[in-house]
Amino acid sequence: MTPRTSFSDFLFWCTLGLAAAGLSLPAAADPAGEALYQEHCAACHAETRLGGTGPALIPEALARLRGASLEEVIAHGRVATQMAGFADVLSAEDIAAVAGYISTPLAVIPDWTADDAVATLEMNPDYVAAETPVFGADPLNITLVVETGDHHVSVLDGDTFEVLDRFATPFAVHGGPKFSPDGRYVFVMSRDGWVQKYDIWSLQEVGRIRAGINSRNIAMSADGKWLAVANYLPHTLTILSTGDLGIAQVRRVVARDGSESRVSAVYQAPQRQSFILALKDAPEIWEIGTTADAGPFHDGFVHSHEKDMEEALGAEQGLFARRRILIDEPLDDFFFTPDYRNLIGASRAGDRGVVVNLDVGREIAELPLPGMPHLGSGISWESGGRQVMATPHLSEARLSVIDMRDWSVVKTIDTAGPGFFLRSHENSPYVWADVFFGPNRDKIHVIDKNTLEIVRTLDPAPGKTVAHIEFTRDGSRALVSIWEDDGAIIVYDAETLEELRRIPMRKPSGKYNVWNKITFSDGTSH
Repeated sequence: MTPRTSFSDFLFWCTLGLAAAGLSLPAAADPAGEALYQEHCAACHAETRLGGTGPALIPEALARLRGASLEEVIAHGRVATQMAGFADVLSAEDIAAVAGYISTPLAVIPDWTADDAVATLEMNPDYVAAETPVFGADPLNITLVVETGDHHVSVLDGDTFEVLDRFATPFAVHGGPKFSPDGRYVFVMSRDGWVQKYDIWSLQEVGRIRAGINSRNIAMSADGKWLAVANYLPHTLTILSTGDLGIAQVRRVVARDGSESRVSAVYQAPQRQSFILALKDAPEIWEIGTTADAGPFHDGFVHSHEKDMEEALGAEQGLFARRRILIDEPLDDFFFTPDYRNLIGASRAGDRGVVVNLDVGREIAELPLPGMPHLGSGISWESGGRQVMATPHLSEARLSVIDMRDWSVVKTIDTAGPGFFLRSHENSPYVWADVFFGPNRDKIHVIDKNTLEIVRTLDPAPGKTVAHIEFTRDGSRALVSIWEDDGAIIVYDAETLEELRRIPMRKPSGKYNVWNKITFSDGTSH
């Protein structure tokens, strides 16, 4: 087994010359492959191969290719991702050299302990907590815009669309910011594990800490006390105190069979007062209690729940107690019903959805969803007297609409191309759907909630990527991104569908309205 060491020790040994290339520490790596990697790959995947805007490129992470040839991926890219192909840039021999280099195990797999994380904690010495907002805008109608072009977040007044502040973020923000329950604070996470806390009232950063090496997303507990960080590297869940960014727990994720797993994502389940974890490498779903009276959760057989008659294996109880739900195969990309009793996860094959009832802890239904459903962007609303949910598909030009009473697919809506994001609002009659991939990536579909028909297709920036929709607090305005380096936010009248204004921004991606997020607004993915 590859030995582990703390990240601080790892850096120390690197300074002694034990690494041939920075933090990579490859064993018998091809020098040509390493040089090509540093030239063409390091900007996205980091010089260390531990991940940046792209994932980590080490053997422990490459199993996700599920049999695909590394050379093929390097040459032709990956569908529905930002991974471009290099067949026009590199020769077949060069591509083979790069594949060999990233397939070489690291001599040391770095860990990331609580002490390592604490050593990175940076609190802003100039931060002063305002007693009231330092601006006159409605603090609950603030919208944050992530600008990936130069790694900033803009703070927008949701009424006037004035930019109140624009603050720098860690490199490669990922997974969506999370707000405190009162909407005052927001937490932003980067792919390389940095978590940043920002005070919206004061328009100031509070501090930041590195909670992992390669991280996926974050989730806020229902009471606002805890922030969970899902990590690919190391195989841990890190839980932070939201008050001071202190480490509350670093939990290694070990499946029932003893193998470790990456955490695909962590979700808040507010009605359950828990976190829900999707595991990348194990057929399990974890539920982590966020209250002192959580559990008991039993890993093994329970003989009796009567007083003084309980027999169980591996029981956990109290704050951060873990419940293990066994499933048939690993599931990704969860959608939750509004009451958080059920989730739908995408099968690894990308051709179906699996419904898991969290109350009883087992699979209860399966539905056909070919074309890589992106359930994490799914939304729900009432249509014709029934509650439905819809999901885009990453490799097919369609939306699937599902009746949540019996999990049947009630309609398939053909679109101009595969999409990535859906949004609506309880005060809007429409669902907005982007066409993120393909030649029609400049289109946005507007769909009637009741008829489930496309009523208009918007084309606001021909030839450019137009994506991701967010509404203002009252649902009267819809904000759409021109997802380009010289991009903009387009503000629409959400009723008439007329464009009202454009706000220039540097590759704006996600937009997050405080009110819609903290109230779990109907039509917002969570």
